[in-house]
Amino acid sequence: MNLPTTLCRLAGSRQVHCRSRNVSTILSRLMRVQSPSAWSFLIAAVVTLNVLTAANAADKETAAADAKTEKEMKPYKQTITGTDVTFEMLPIPGGTYTMGSPEDEADRYKDESPQREVKIEPFWMGKCEVTWDEYDIWSFSLDQKIRKIRGVDPTERDKKADAVTRPTPPYTDMTFSMGHDGFPAICMTQLAAKTYCKWLSEKTGHYYRLPTEAEWEYACRAGTTTAFSFGDDPEKIGDYAWYGDNSDDQYQKVGKKKPNPWGLHDMHGNVNEWVLDQYQETYPAPDKSVQGPLLGPLVVATELYPRVVRGGSWEDDPADARSATRRGSEEDWKYQDPQIPQSVWYHTDALFVGFRVVRPLRVPNDKERAELKLDAKKVVNQR
Repeated sequence: MNLPTTLCRLAGSRQVHCRSRNVSTILSRLMRVQSPSAWSFLIAAVVTLNVLTAANAADKETAAADAKTEKEMKPYKQTITGTDVTFEMLPIPGGTYTMGSPEDEADRYKDESPQREVKIEPFWMGKCEVTWDEYDIWSFSLDQKIRKIRGVDPTERDKKADAVTRPTPPYTDMTFSMGHDGFPAICMTQLAAKTYCKWLSEKTGHYYRLPTEAEWEYACRAGTTTAFSFGDDPEKIGDYAWYGDNSDDQYQKVGKKKPNPWGLHDMHGNVNEWVLDQYQETYPAPDKSVQGPLLGPLVVATELYPRVVRGGSWEDDPADARSATRRGSEEDWKYQDPQIPQSVWYHTDALFVGFRVVRPLRVPNDKERAELKLDAKKVVNQR
């Protein structure tokens, strides 16, 4: 009997479907249906039965992940160390593009102006949105539980990752019964998404973060100048996106629609995606003293609301899933949160918000990293 089968049988719960062979996935399901007191029994029983499997190789990503130049950048698969969970990263070439929408674009909004020329450095981006399979490893501390079950000592990377803050338990199942395995993680705050990225960086040894708004739109457009990455015709959106007319009123599994020209899935629709920027009603006016395109612009967030999400979602019209469409976060996204004070980790009413990660080729210096971080104390004071 292998470890996944043993865990399922020991759990003794009909609520846990055990078709998956992924230990992390099974543990995630158990966390949602088993009481915390059941964990000591499960762990002790597994050890007693001596059915532990060998720990996975620490890293399975290819040499492409260690590229030093843009020319060397290739797609790679990243394993979350100590688990069976992987995700794919695709190279995004550096370049210059026009950010925002032209005034004659159909269904555009005022906040997509003024257009500006932007220069972007090369980076990798997640092929798909972050799924519950990935997110739960951090949010439910499944990596620590897997080590305990397997009797494995933490590595130095594990120790650094364990030091990163984890969210408090949610008051309910945050999938809201819409699906777990292979579906995008949702309802997290920007702080939660950024903290996940910090944990992932420590866990893997690669620097991951949220994209800037400029990086996100650049990757979404993938060299195009049309309203969508597939052209200007909104009638074609059903081939590329889950949106209001085809989503069956819920999010869908990632990667099931056609990708954009650079291979990225679900950049239009499924769930809106967090970026790093503070939302402003219009883009900052171009600085006339600066010649040439802006280099990697970022509106550093100083207020809790609104922050930017991009891409549109499963509940939106095509117009709200265009490459240039922007949206700001709202306090009402916590409307149903019963906690007092309300959680810094969850947007209980944002079933349409998730995120994907990027990894810049050039690792930022300390000053640049500081600009990309959010003071957690400030968040607490600004609930």
